[in-house]
Amino acid sequence: MSEKEMLKISVEEFSRVQDWMEMSDKNSEVYKSLRKRYIDLKVILTASGINLTEIDRIKE
Repeated sequence: MSEKEMLKISVEEFSRVQDWMEMSDKNSEVYKSLRKRYIDLKVILTASGINLTEIDRIKE
């Protein structure tokens, strides 16, 4: 898998995780688990040079 394909998949997953976070109760275990993945993806995308300004809806 190329780096470009990997970044595409990561951006798509980042978007999905945010969708699920928005639908979840912030005090739930599901939200806490999603937040961990959100942070992981945010680190990966930032380290890859992706500007999250436009795509980060959660902003935690």
